[in-house]
Amino acid sequence: MNVLIIGGGKVGYYLACALIEHEHTPTIIELSKTSCEELANALDIPILHGDGTKIEHLKTAKIEQMDSFISVTGKDEDNLISCQLAKNVFHVPKTIARVNNPKNSAIMKQLGIDLLINSTDRIVNLLEQEVDISAIKELASLNMGESTIAEIQIPDAYRLNGISLADLRLPHDYIVISVIRNSRTIIPRGDTKILNGDKILVLSLTDALHDLAEYLKLEL
Repeated sequence: MNVLIIGGGKVGYYLACALIEHEHTPTIIELSKTSCEELANALDIPILHGDGTKIEHLKTAKIEQMDSFISVTGKDEDNLISCQLAKNVFHVPKTIARVNNPKNSAIMKQLGIDLLINSTDRIVNLLEQEVDISAIKELASLNMGESTIAEIQIPDAYRLNGISLADLRLPHDYIVISVIRNSRTIIPRGDTKILNGDKILVLSLTDALHDLAEYLKLEL
């Protein structure tokens, strides 16, 4: 995944390191020339000296090729502006912003930022939900990204076809909200069975979402 990061401070640096470790391809735009030099010495990725709120600098970073856009500067207004440009001008599929002041969360969400977060690890996890877990789709992020409602597509040849939720024994980090079968919604109970082709909605702690495929025995 190609990811453009705005802000090369500590958060941007550690985020880039985490993305590299997970085999993604980050690019950083940083306003401070000194910080750019330090980043260039530490990381073998494109580091651009520029302003992430300026269209011309975003173009220089090849924003049109980006799959995700993350603004993690220390100024919420800059994070908001840069994410709006990424979403509305360049149509980047996913925009994520660091929130420095929780009071700004509501307005930033109203103005179209996909995800608001203040944890580097959680940013990486949220990105990978769409990259590495193709059968698991995030529908909504709750409580500042701490929990997630996800939709899981059960394959047509599910190897646990017919297993009941009670026998599946999911950990307490997950709650099955509903099962959708042939366009009909089923309110689940312990004896509810999971069948080929079902869609199930699950409430999960975001940090635990990656392990859900393993617990469901999904071969992705």
